[in-house]
Amino acid sequence: MSEPPRIQDLPTALAECTFPTVGLWNRIEGRPRTTDFDRALRAEIRDPLWMLTRQWQLGEFRGTDAGSAVTATYSVATTTPSRFRPASGTAQSLPGDRPLETLAERRALPFAFGADRISFDLRLVIGRRWLKLLGRQPGLRHLRGDYVEKYAIRLPDPTTDTDTPRVAHPEVWSALQALAGRRMDGYQLYRHIKVDNGRASDGISAPASQRAQLDSLGSRLVSWFDDLIDQPGDHGTWDATRLEHRFSVAAAAPGGGEKVLTAQEYPGGLLDWHAFSVDPGVPLGGTTAPPAPINRTAFPAPVRYAGMPLPRWWALEDGRTNFAGVQPDSTDLARLIFLEFALVYSNDWLHLPCDVPAGALASIRGLAVTDVFGQRLWITPAGSGEDEDWQRWSMFTLDTIGDENVPADTAMFLPPSVPKVAEGPVLEEVSLIRDENANMVWGLEKTVRLPTGEGRRGSEVAAEILAHRQRFIPATAPDTPLAPIAYRAMNTVPENWIPFIPVRVPGSDRAVRLQRAALPGAIDGKPVRPRTSLLREGFDAGQPYFINEEEVTPAGTRITVSYNRTRWHNGRVSVWLSACRGLGRGEGSSGLAFDTLIDTST
Repeated sequence: MSEPPRIQDLPTALAECTFPTVGLWNRIEGRPRTTDFDRALRAEIRDPLWMLTRQWQLGEFRGTDAGSAVTATYSVATTTPSRFRPASGTAQSLPGDRPLETLAERRALPFAFGADRISFDLRLVIGRRWLKLLGRQPGLRHLRGDYVEKYAIRLPDPTTDTDTPRVAHPEVWSALQALAGRRMDGYQLYRHIKVDNGRASDGISAPASQRAQLDSLGSRLVSWFDDLIDQPGDHGTWDATRLEHRFSVAAAAPGGGEKVLTAQEYPGGLLDWHAFSVDPGVPLGGTTAPPAPINRTAFPAPVRYAGMPLPRWWALEDGRTNFAGVQPDSTDLARLIFLEFALVYSNDWLHLPCDVPAGALASIRGLAVTDVFGQRLWITPAGSGEDEDWQRWSMFTLDTIGDENVPADTAMFLPPSVPKVAEGPVLEEVSLIRDENANMVWGLEKTVRLPTGEGRRGSEVAAEILAHRQRFIPATAPDTPLAPIAYRAMNTVPENWIPFIPVRVPGSDRAVRLQRAALPGAIDGKPVRPRTSLLREGFDAGQPYFINEEEVTPAGTRITVSYNRTRWHNGRVSVWLSACRGLGRGEGSSGLAFDTLIDTST
């Protein structure tokens, strides 16, 4: 057999194809010799050297993945918030028998607008409870008529303008006719005992022994209603200027002292960790010592999710998750980060079981990982460093209020909240919208609470009140026109549209805010009063009401008031009245026009 020719100039031979038997390969793959690809796709291992080469080609020897962790030992310090403070109130103890949403969202029950009595549903509930307590005592049953007479429900007068809100709606008028003289206004008794420091037996003719029983039952009545519906004390958390809830909670810091967490912009609804920030301001005081840390050794498990790349090259992923269908834009950072994690760094993550109590502020004191070679690695938080560092990135951690450069807080806060809250029907709904035609902001009262307690469409309530007032305040007939056209300074809008006008902020030359104003009524020209508690802020006390201009976006702002109900882990039921802020549906037009000419011939 002759010796094969020697190639003196290999690059030239490859370029000119002088020797066809010499080839150049830059890929290592199998080539099937038949049309059947089944065996080729199985990628059978026949050559260990080929296997090592394949691993080198795919970069498995770089060791850039999470490695092979065997055990992990961690120490977690937990502390539970024990203090609560509204933004404009004083600090108080944080009760542990109810969720945090109850304290963060509760608002006072509106039993009266000025001198007008409303919420007759709750007034009847309290009265029924009191009459039921009297009926259980054989010696006090005969006094039920005395209480119905003393705390009677007054029958409105349909001939006076002051009782128009209670007689304009037929159902409300019929209900008050049926209740007057037959049922008891229990809120008057409740207020007499709790607010006026009176006694339940005041004004009732009864012997001394029965008066003591009545006073004891009065204390039970107050405790029952206070436990039935949660209400704030002197101050609530709702900031009417910013249209959001603002409050703070405090817990003992693991290293000593106190850590204050403040919710500056909580709109209501879902209360989670992202609503809080670390507040280095004034402490709330009264915190207790933190419990002992949790030390545990666990077995790390790789993170798994649908569609993730499989760890071995010869395994094929299924088509249930198609990452190729995700088409992010060059500025869509969220999708780009998601794809990079899902396709590149998916095998770099391990998860450990760690049970912490609900409503705890947890911080990892240390984490040591042992791999298959027996080496122990000390893991530090990825989001540690300076809080204002632009290269810092973390998830589920708390930011710090203020511009000072402070160390980043890597603690994780699990608020003592509930995953589900049952929300009742909307009792009040206000939409703050911008009217570019009139260059104004309007507070549109879409849903108004009736005196009987339920909600009704605001336009219908305004129309019913206007129609009722026209019965005893008839409109003046216009004079005979002297010209074919007439000048009209301003037209009218529905009375459920409350105007807000821009005013200058004191001490500033450019900043403005929105102030509640009033339009003249269509009947007597008197200013139209708001009918919702959201827009009557400070109205009964004769105080102005301001809203920050940035709170009313071009899309508008929607605010609702309704009852919420949930159950805590100890079985206690919590009910509270809350306000929730959301997005509107864009701009609107009230039809308000100034300086117009009208045709008098029609």
